[in-house]
Amino acid sequence: MTNLARCRWIAMISGTLALCACGGGSFNGGGGTPTPIPLPPNTPTVGAEQVFSGVSLANPVAMLQAPGDSTRWFVVEQAGRVRVFANNPMVTTATDFIDISARVDFSGEAGLLGMAFHPGFPVDPRVFLFYSHTDPSAGLVSRLSEFTLSVGGQNLDPASERILLTIDKPNSADNHNGGNLAFGPDDFLYLGIGDGGGGNDQHGQIGNGQLLTTLLGKMLRIDVDSTVVGASYGIPLDNPFVGNPPCDGTGTSTGTTSCPEIFAVGFRNPWRWSFDRQTGELWVGDVGQSTREEVDRVIRGGNYGWRCMEGTVDTGMACGPATNFLPPVVDYGRTVGTTVTGGYVYRGTAFSSLVGRYIFGDFGFGTIWNIASDTAPTVQVSSGFDSGLSISSFGQGNDGELYAVSYDGRLFHITD
Repeated sequence: MTNLARCRWIAMISGTLALCACGGGSFNGGGGTPTPIPLPPNTPTVGAEQVFSGVSLANPVAMLQAPGDSTRWFVVEQAGRVRVFANNPMVTTATDFIDISARVDFSGEAGLLGMAFHPGFPVDPRVFLFYSHTDPSAGLVSRLSEFTLSVGGQNLDPASERILLTIDKPNSADNHNGGNLAFGPDDFLYLGIGDGGGGNDQHGQIGNGQLLTTLLGKMLRIDVDSTVVGASYGIPLDNPFVGNPPCDGTGTSTGTTSCPEIFAVGFRNPWRWSFDRQTGELWVGDVGQSTREEVDRVIRGGNYGWRCMEGTVDTGMACGPATNFLPPVVDYGRTVGTTVTGGYVYRGTAFSSLVGRYIFGDFGFGTIWNIASDTAPTVQVSSGFDSGLSISSFGQGNDGELYAVSYDGRLFHITD
């Protein structure tokens, strides 16, 4: 059977974010189709309190702090700026940490989508950005670039850009870019990449999510502190396909070998995701198409099913020989939400009832949920906290406190 493409369009005064929910070979997996269970009745409730209301932001898609520095917040704006402001409730001004809007293609889901500080920052002055760019010959591409601090150390120098990785977009589609970046507890850089866009992952015979010769539809892991011949980065020694030629340049293998940057496969659009700072577990919110939304707990070599599976639903589409797909931790349908936004496991100290619970939301409905971080697959969420927000992202402070980012420019502290 086929699924109908469906796109959720949220229009804002200053822009539009469109989150579409619209060679294989077997890969490590396991499980099969689970029997979903509902949330237990004693689930804690959450709330959201607006903070930093004096700061003006446009189309924010990420919020973070630099390692070891709790005095400032950084907010990524989709159009191409990173804004920085003091971690002060009464703050009224924000300045540009970097502005690369002239290089960023801001349309629909395309734009400046992710940012990560090197774990050694600011001693190591590198910051990594992931953004959409229109190349004169290749069309729309996704770029991972490295920038360094300018003289004085207060801002990033736009002229310092070093492009590490370029991924061609099929037919220059502006959706399903993924784009989130984060360093893992192993100090390697992780990238979540969408399947390339369009409905049903109609790229080749089995789709990009299951095709191991492309970076599209994958979680990637690279070493930015070393390089290999022909690439601007190294490959961690325990990546599933270490030893193969890197797929940088176009995001596709030049032959039939699997891309060594791959950490896990089978994703449609891993929009927002994070590591549990206590356990190191990787939690990924993967935006669905027309039936289900899902959250995955991702392991090295795992296969999370797309385009064979959408959440717990078998799509019936051809997707190669792989069959042992890892089931999602969370699965919900269209009556509950339309576009999952991955969050964080709460490790703060302000709200004891939320400690160890994974908090996430939905961009389309504005609902915020929380589940126990040791939940066994698969739980189905229903009612939650109706925030009324267009939740484009969550943020985590150095103190473990969590924040929700609303695409209309507002920021909120997650409370119990």
